[in-house]
Amino acid sequence: MSEQTKAPRESTSRKVWQLAWPTIISNLLFTTVGFAHIRIAAELGTSAVAAVTTGHRVFFLIQAVMMGLSVAATATIARAWGADDIKRAEHAAWTSLQVSIIMAAVLALPTLIIPASIAGLFGLDAATTLSASEFIFWLGVFSMSSAVNMILSTALRATGDVITPLWFLLASSVLNILFGYNLALGHGPTAALGVSGISLGGGSAGLSITLVFLMFWWRGRFNLGPSREIHIDWSRVRQLFTIGAPAMIEQGIIQLSFLVFFGIVAKYGTNAYAAYGIGITIVSFPIVIGFGFGIAAATLVGQQLGAGRPEAAVAAGWRSLRLALIAMVAGSIVLVVFADELARFMIDDPEVIHLTKIFLYMIALAQPMMACEMALAGALRGAGDTRFPLFSTFCGLMLGRLIPAWVFASLGLSVYWIFAVMIFDYTLKSILLVHRFRSHKWLDLKVNPPVEGLAGAAIMDSDKKNT
Repeated sequence: MSEQTKAPRESTSRKVWQLAWPTIISNLLFTTVGFAHIRIAAELGTSAVAAVTTGHRVFFLIQAVMMGLSVAATATIARAWGADDIKRAEHAAWTSLQVSIIMAAVLALPTLIIPASIAGLFGLDAATTLSASEFIFWLGVFSMSSAVNMILSTALRATGDVITPLWFLLASSVLNILFGYNLALGHGPTAALGVSGISLGGGSAGLSITLVFLMFWWRGRFNLGPSREIHIDWSRVRQLFTIGAPAMIEQGIIQLSFLVFFGIVAKYGTNAYAAYGIGITIVSFPIVIGFGFGIAAATLVGQQLGAGRPEAAVAAGWRSLRLALIAMVAGSIVLVVFADELARFMIDDPEVIHLTKIFLYMIALAQPMMACEMALAGALRGAGDTRFPLFSTFCGLMLGRLIPAWVFASLGLSVYWIFAVMIFDYTLKSILLVHRFRSHKWLDLKVNPPVEGLAGAAIMDSDKKNT
């Protein structure tokens, strides 16, 4: 290999790591909060674990739509930043923030009005359903705070500033765990509130940090400042939804499918349901490492395309995939070796421990395929190609997960078979995404320069061959 070829690859790897490691740490902190919630709930019993697991799924469903918006924000802000158009990047960030507040308020309404009905959809026993509804209610109360924090962090990461969001998330995570622990178990001036104390404490902690985050941003302390325009730029809103709608639909499909999948698992009893909840909490740690490389890929691909360097964008995607594979394969080894210790740390119920171990063994096999999905889907989204990840997600969830799970459950097979369908899901998605990225069709998707009279909004121009 020549020195000329080796140097760009090393440079690309460094850029991926520079963007990925703070994002990985940020996501690890976020995952640690979910892990702590489950661990606190375990002190209250298996029913409490099932209730918190249910609440988390509803929360992720709301966040799914916001994540779709953040994908669009990343693509538009990163392109503008890569083209050295700071003003356009600030306008895109401001519009994204306005839209996120409105969307979060609308999405939170059901959790505030009918939390018991939402919790009842999971088919759990009465006591667990009641605890889950209380958890869901408080999550809805603080949903706008979570949305604002997500968009501000996304905007800064799209400019390459991944350190600032990390500090705010660190503070939020520490307070979230402390407040949730004290309110749930009564280790403080208040009485023990049980499951509802976890979400109330965590939500109030997040709100306090979000207010500080907003204040710093409003005062211009970051490299991307506020636009301070009262009116909503509808041309920019249309652009965000043009790019973000497929990602929003994709995330919505993912979370709705997970809810259906949880319903299938719930048919096997509270122990199986709790084991699945504990398992996905544990496996979230290696997953967010891969997700960090996906964020890095999205940012680098968007910036390189904005700067007119398609070859560098392709290289960034492949390098992100290689690093994600190394990290997640290492994570799968850890899961297998320490499965028993991890399960026993989380809960002391023998059957739940056994089922959790089985889940961890199976999900470890899927880690390489998950790395492909996260890194390459992130690269495609950074280029504005949000439709194909939607297509691959739909195929994986329907053909690889839900239909096989329904068939296995109908045949009366054990819950082991239900856990195993996740391998089919991620294998199918990884095959589709690798094929799409290798085709280079996503390079044909272009974002036009700002149009006069539209407040600098960009208009998406898709190639006819775009999926």
